Amino acid sequence: MAIEIERKFRILNDEWKSSIVKSTLFRQGYLGTDKLSSTRIRISNNSAFLNIKSATLGIFRNEYEYEIPLSDATEMLANLCHKPLIEKTRYYVEHTGHTWEIDVFEGDNKGLIVAEIELQNEAEIFAKPSWIGAEVSHDQRYYNVCLVSHPYKDWTDK
Repeated sequence: MAIEIERKFRILNDEWKSSIVKSTLFRQGYLGTDKLSSTRIRISNNSAFLNIKSATLGIFRNEYEYEIPLSDATEMLANLCHKPLIEKTRYYVEHTGHTWEIDVFEGDNKGLIVAEIELQNEAEIFAKPSWIGAEVSHDQRYYNVCLVSHPYKDWTDK
């Protein structure tokens, strides 16, 4: 079983930008969600993936990912996925032995910036960079799947 242990944080300032090691554009959409799981199609660079995650709230989730043909993913995003699609640039920043992923959203979620760190276990200790703000791992609004039905542009308490 594939497991994802991930913590999410708000960003305090732009200091992280000076430490970017690479970036990737993502375009993704959701085929469906229910109480047990979400199913996502994602295109990044010239690759496409089908991703299934358990619908649990928190830092620990089951996750499965499979590469699929790019042409199929393009058609699914256009014809089968709920709108709006999630569009974002993910920036990778190294800090004291961990890679932080900073997602800068566009489209209906423009203005939202979230930092994520993947961990080996739930108790893993890590150093927080000075630009890390409040943890939002347990706030479902910050889950990509929730940004489809409740995009950042509609939030009243940003």
